[in-house]
Amino acid sequence: MTDDAASQLPAELPAPDVVAIPDPVPVMAAPRDGGDVELLALIDRLAILLDRSDLTELEVEAGGTGLVLRKPTAIAQAVVAPAPGAPGGDGTGAGTGGDAGRGRDAEVSNRPSIKAPLTGIFYASPAPGSAPYVSVGGEVAVGQIIGLIEAMKLFNEIKSDLAGRVTRVVAESGALVKARQPLIEVQPL
Repeated sequence: MTDDAASQLPAELPAPDVVAIPDPVPVMAAPRDGGDVELLALIDRLAILLDRSDLTELEVEAGGTGLVLRKPTAIAQAVVAPAPGAPGGDGTGAGTGGDAGRGRDAEVSNRPSIKAPLTGIFYASPAPGSAPYVSVGGEVAVGQIIGLIEAMKLFNEIKSDLAGRVTRVVAESGALVKARQPLIEVQPL
């Protein structure tokens, strides 16, 4: 800067306005895509409608996206019922566990369970190949992490609201679970 330019500057510059910048919002707290939030909310609403109806299955297709929701009883019947012509396909249930499987499902519904707080993909361990957070026969305490649910590309720690011995891990690791679906059954101590 030349002496002529320096002499043209005001002797005193005005003080800049001070602007308070609020603490930044954590990136994980803000959904990245409003469409994902709306889609998950729609799935939850459809699941509630299915639960309240006499239907066992609900299939919705819009554009290139399709969605099939089934009640757990419909899934259990499909797994337990053998195909016609298959061993035990005469309706007796022989070879498949028939009545024993249905009795076990009825018993399962009466056990206390830790339920999914949101819809997403359930993971039983912190990383692929690592030990699961809980296993059958192990004990779980209130507040203990029992798994992760991935929703909208975020991993949410799922903590136990029950204490006791794990009798069954209901949800498969890597499987889609819906809100309020049992994840782990617990026998109180």
